[in-house]
Amino acid sequence: MTQIVPLNKETHRNLKVDGRPAAYGDNQHFVQVIVTEFPHLIVRYPILFGKQQQTGQFLCGAMLGFIEGENQFLDQWQRDPDFYRPLMLQRGPFCAHGPELAIDLDDPRVDAEGGTALFTERGEPSPYLQSIMWAFQNLQPGLERTRIFIARLLELNLIEPIDIEAEFEDGTLYRCQGLYTVNQEALAGLADTVVVELYRRGYLALIHMMIASLKHVRVMARRRNARLLSKTEGLVKGPGGTTG
Repeated sequence: MTQIVPLNKETHRNLKVDGRPAAYGDNQHFVQVIVTEFPHLIVRYPILFGKQQQTGQFLCGAMLGFIEGENQFLDQWQRDPDFYRPLMLQRGPFCAHGPELAIDLDDPRVDAEGGTALFTERGEPSPYLQSIMWAFQNLQPGLERTRIFIARLLELNLIEPIDIEAEFEDGTLYRCQGLYTVNQEALAGLADTVVVELYRRGYLALIHMMIASLKHVRVMARRRNARLLSKTEGLVKGPGGTTG
């Protein structure tokens, strides 16, 4: 159920929202992102293309885990508020309602215990609400810029499926499905005039960031294996902490 209403400083004067990363929809392995986030994302996340389930249209996204419902970054988001979190997750229970900011009153984050106030005693937006407003100022135009970026890459046949396969210590084998990346062979074969065009539009930098970000897939695989091994350490220890 959803109860989406425009945010009002009088009606919602005392409303609080739990904006902390938690199991409020953040536990997903792939999240949509926009091109203006790439400089923040490249530090930690693989940046790939996916498709919207409803429309089949391409989108840009950050890989957060290997299996459905797995987000390897939840703990880090909890510990370090400066660790970058994609805007689509930062926005929490808020959404755009025409030119206004709206909130879903049925979202479990709303009026949750330990929530953060949306307005100050003077009725002004709190620092938390200001951060949400900033996110939406970037999100709306960013979605359009990302759509145009993807459309140009499709015109140039620069998007191809990517094979991601990882075997873990528990014996499970993950095979990527439904993800795409930049076709580097097609990129290398572009005419000089097209390369210059991509450079001037800022697309070449975005492409190179996506390619460079793929190194994080291996990092995430090692991190997942380390967690699996840490869970089994106690199983091989005998009395007194010695191994049997």
